Amino acid sequence: MEAALNEWLWRQEYWLPPGITWEDLQNSEGVHYPQPWDLFLSFPVALGFTAFRLLFERYVAVPLSRQLGVKEKSATKPTPNHILEIFYTTCAKSPTESQICSLSQQCGLHTRHVERWFRRRRNQDRPSMTKKFCEASWRFLFYCLAFSGGLAILYDKPWFWDQREFWVGYPQQPLLPVLYWYYILELGFYWSLLLTMAFDVKRKDHREQLIHHFTAIFLICFSYCANYVRAGTLVMLLHDFADYILELAKMFNYTKWKRVCDVFFIFFALIFIVTRLVIFPSRVIYSTYYYSMETFQPFFGYYFFNGLLMLLQMLHVFWAYLILRMIYRFTFVGTIEKDVRSDAEESDDIVSASEEEKQQERKKNGTACFQSMASNGQALNLRKSTMQLRNGHSSLS
Repeated sequence: MEAALNEWLWRQEYWLPPGITWEDLQNSEGVHYPQPWDLFLSFPVALGFTAFRLLFERYVAVPLSRQLGVKEKSATKPTPNHILEIFYTTCAKSPTESQICSLSQQCGLHTRHVERWFRRRRNQDRPSMTKKFCEASWRFLFYCLAFSGGLAILYDKPWFWDQREFWVGYPQQPLLPVLYWYYILELGFYWSLLLTMAFDVKRKDHREQLIHHFTAIFLICFSYCANYVRAGTLVMLLHDFADYILELAKMFNYTKWKRVCDVFFIFFALIFIVTRLVIFPSRVIYSTYYYSMETFQPFFGYYFFNGLLMLLQMLHVFWAYLILRMIYRFTFVGTIEKDVRSDAEESDDIVSASEEEKQQERKKNGTACFQSMASNGQALNLRKSTMQLRNGHSSLS
C-alpha cells in the first residue's frame, strides 16, 4: 500500500518543485518539516469537536437561548392523511400543480386543502429556532477563538505583512509547533462539520457549503503536505475573520433583535468584501500565482493549489452576490429580515405572499378538477339509472 501511494499519489514530481525530493523534507535533529501522516491526528480531533459541541449546545447554548428570549413558532399540525403522507415521504415535499390536482381527486379534497396540508407538513419538519441558535453559537465560538488565536500567531510573522515571504527558502521552511496545531485544529473542525452536516439545518446554499467544506479540506491537506503552510495560515485567518461575525448576526436574528442583527450583518458584509474579494485575490492568489514563479518553475502542485484557490474564490463571488442583494433590499426596503441570506428557510406562515399568486392559478385548476369529478359522477349516476331501468324491464318480461 505504501509503495502504491508513493508511486501514484505522492510522486515528488507532482507535489514538489523541480529538483526537490521528499528526502529534502525529511525531519532532522531540531528541524521538523510537514509530513503527510501528521494530519491523521485531525480525525480524533474531529470526534473530540463533535462530542464537545453536543455538550456545549446542551449545557450552554440551550440555556443561553432561553435567557435571550428565543421563541419557537407554533406550527399547526396537518390532519392525518395516509395518501398524502405516503406521497410526502416517498415522492416530493412540494408537489406540482398537476400532482396536487391528482392527489385532490384521490383524497376527495379541494386543491387548496391539499396545498394547506403540504404547507403544514413542511412546517412540521422545519428545525426549531433553538436548534438554529445552538448551531450558530457553536460556530461563533470556534471561529472567534480561531481568529483570535490565528491573529496572535501570525501577527509577528513576516509573511503576514509581506506575501513575498511565502516563498523565502521554500520548500525547506521548518514547521513551527504552533502552526502545526493551528492546522490540526482547523482541519479537525472542518471534518466535524462534514460529520454533522446530515443532522444540521439544511440551508438554501447547502450544496455550496458542501463544496466549500471539501475545498477547504483539500486546501488544508495539500498546503500542509507541500509545505504551503505560510500561505495556508493566512487563508484560514482571512476566512475566520468574517465567519464569526456572520454567526453572531444569526444569533441576534434568532433572538429577534433585528436592529442589532442588521448592524452586525452590515459589518460582516464589509469585512467579507474586503477580506475575500480584495485581500484574498490581491494578496494571497497574486502571491501564489506570480511571486511563487520567482522561486521555482510551475509544476503540477502549483496549478493544483491555485486551482483550489480559484474555486474558493468563485464561491466567494457567489456569496458576495447574495450579500449585495441583501444590502440592496436593506437600503430600499429598510430591513433584511426576509430576503436571500444564505441560511434563510421557507417562511412558516400559513399562506406566504409568494404562494397567494400560485393559489389563484391553482383555483382554476381545482375548479376544473372538481367539475370533471362532478361530470364523472353524473355520468356514473346516469349509467346506474340506465342499468336499473334495464333490470326493471327484464324483470317485467
